[in-house]
Amino acid sequence: MKAAPVHLGELGIVCALGSGVDEVRANLFAGDAARGLSFTDALTPGRTLALGFANAPLPDLQDCEIGLRSRNNALLRLAYAQIAGAVGAAIERHGAHRVAIVLGTSTSGIGEAEHAFLQRREQGGFPAGFDYRQQEMGAPSRFLALESGARGPAWTISTACSSSAKALASAARLLRAGIADAVIAGGADALCRFTVAGFSALESVSAARCNPFSRNRDGINIGEGAALFLITREPGPIRLSGWGESSDAYHMSAPEPGGAGAMAAIREALGRAQLAPSDIGYVNLHGTATPHNDAMESHALARTLGREVPASSTKPLTGHALGAAGAIEAGLCWLALHDNPSNALPPHWWDGEADPALPQLRLVAPGARADAPLRHALSQSFAFGGSNAALVLSRE
Repeated sequence: MKAAPVHLGELGIVCALGSGVDEVRANLFAGDAARGLSFTDALTPGRTLALGFANAPLPDLQDCEIGLRSRNNALLRLAYAQIAGAVGAAIERHGAHRVAIVLGTSTSGIGEAEHAFLQRREQGGFPAGFDYRQQEMGAPSRFLALESGARGPAWTISTACSSSAKALASAARLLRAGIADAVIAGGADALCRFTVAGFSALESVSAARCNPFSRNRDGINIGEGAALFLITREPGPIRLSGWGESSDAYHMSAPEPGGAGAMAAIREALGRAQLAPSDIGYVNLHGTATPHNDAMESHALARTLGREVPASSTKPLTGHALGAAGAIEAGLCWLALHDNPSNALPPHWWDGEADPALPQLRLVAPGARADAPLRHALSQSFAFGGSNAALVLSRE
């Protein structure tokens, strides 16, 4: 028996490109200049970096218990407010216990812990507003359960950069198993010193806007944000038609060079969607602008979908939002598929100097448009530890 379709009916999003689908769409497809990133030493005093700060005013969390007060959850509250009406209707229709939550994160409230320990070092005690539970990985899903009133299964996935892509796949499985009738799924990650310092220690952070697939690429820009979908079996404009997951089991911080795990995830996603490689009209690349990731990904894409499919990394616009990246980038694919009468494609901003050692991909120029409305898009997420995820989004 054919499995019931899984639909991505509503999107709430906040990132360096703005807050809400209208603002993010306008800045994503702008062809005049690359937008989004801030050049600041806010997290690295004396060292200016390009960072993907979400500059939208964030809501206050003073009405929440202290253990749930974090920038990460404030990002979630802002994204959730954009789909709250649809979630409320789903709870009314199905019952609170039939609405589940699956989120991805890699930081949770680590930033609050940083501030607290700095104060403890400098002043001898923790600030009154600190609680160690702010940094627990389960805090985002617990916060959103209280925020939404959903009472179905709720958990948080933390598999680095694949976290929220895997959350969408988990949501689809909940629906197909009949465990839930609606799922709030996505992810959130907040900028903090911990992640910037960690990637800096790996010599993987670029001070300039990142430059994916260029011969001159020299590292990532860290970003932040949140993206949430209301996922149901009910008809909607966009389907999560396929997903694939794999594990390299190769190295803690480097991908398997030949792209075997990445290719397995891509092929599984295509197979589940019952699509041929030629059916995919656009690929959102993981595209971190690090030497090893871009090399692996270019080979994996060339061997699975070929070199002619339009593709781009949107991280020069959003920064790498780590645990939230998969959901945010799925959201950018959703914007390309839905309510896009000009057939605009997410652009690839770079210096145009291709790396001769890599397969040459068809990278989307700023302002480029597809010849026809996009039908199917693939979003790729490849994480530390070789955790790979691929999502296929399709327009009805």
